[in-house]
Formats: sequence, structure tokens, C-alpha cells
Amino acid sequence: MRDIFHEELESITADHLKMTALVRDAISTATSALLTSDLALAEKVIADDLAIDLIQQALDERTVNIMARQQPVASDLRRLVSSLRISADLERMGDLAHHVAKLARLRYPNKAVPAELVEVISEMGAAALRILEKMAVVIEFRDTTRALEVEIDDDEMDKLQRRLLSTILGPEWDQPVECAVDMAFASRYYERFSDHAVSIARRVYYTETGEYSPRS
Repeated sequence: MRDIFHEELESITADHLKMTALVRDAISTATSALLTSDLALAEKVIADDLAIDLIQQALDERTVNIMARQQPVASDLRRLVSSLRISADLERMGDLAHHVAKLARLRYPNKAVPAELVEVISEMGAAALRILEKMAVVIEFRDTTRALEVEIDDDEMDKLQRRLLSTILGPEWDQPVECAVDMAFASRYYERFSDHAVSIARRVYYTETGEYSPRS
């Protein structure tokens, strides 16, 4: 019975990794759509978000079922409870990629990102991918050292958001109000995407150690 139980735990991790891969594709494609005003890419992200939602729903149902049947304790219980939080964070990350894609669609055929913000939006997209890739290692290998690194990496995303906001609030900004609003929202979506990765890393750290991470 314990072998079956641990196989079920591993299947949960496998689904988390499947969601992570879909989220990675979503934020990468959404960033490209935003920077290039590619409507087809934007529509793809919006349509594919449903797949992430469906995995989360099935995974949460299975997790609750395992908890009811196995009545786990200690670290196993922490892991199952954490599973529900992790899948919710991943689903929300998919939603945030969806929102980025909707910004691209909203301004099509015009480019949503003005020339002076192309670099910082590109860097935010790249930072999101780096954080996500490290988060995947944390999930797969229960790596508490990398979990702490994700929190540090999140600081870089916060700096990028501040840089973007300082640009749109600066005296040289001459773009329309709606452009400033779009870019403020975009920066918020990337910043929140990163925050959800931190939440997952903290949850894994707690599951493995029974303690909250030092920066929680």
C-alpha cells in the first residue's frame, strides 16, 4: 500500500511539472506576442490556458481523494496540502500569461510596447523564464537550496518593474495614457508571475523541512 501511495505522490509531481511546462510555453509565447504584435501567438496563449485549468482541476480532485483514502501524516500530509497550493499558483501563472497575451490582442495591429520599453519588457520575459526553470528544478527534486534562490531571483523582477514604472512616470515619457496603463499592467503581470513562483518555492521548502523559508 505504501508503494502505491508513493507512486501517487510522484504522479502529482509529474502533473505539476506538466503544468510548469505549459506555463513556460505560455509566458514565452505571450512575451513574443506582446513584443511583436503577433495576433496568432496571442490567440494561442489565450486558447491554451484551458489546458492548464483542466490539469489543475483533475489534479486537485485526485489529491483530495488521496488524502481521504490514505489519511497521511507528517511530511506526506504537508506534501499533499502543498500540492493544492502549488497547482493553484501554477494555474494563476497561466492566467497571468493569458493576461499578457490579451494586452497584445487588445492593441493589434499596433504594437503594445513602445520602443523605449522593448528592452525592459524583454528582460522581464527572460527573467520570468529563468525563475520558472529554477522553480521546475525545485518541484522535481525537492531542492531547498534552489528554493531559496528563487526568492533572490524575484528581487531582480521587482527591480525591472520599478525601472519600467520610473520610465512611464518620467518627464520624457510622451506616449498616450492608454499605453502607460497597458505597460503598468504588463509589469504587474510579470511581477505577480514571479511572486507565484516564489510561493511555490516556499511551499516546497516548508514541505521538505517543516519550517518556513527565512525570507517568508
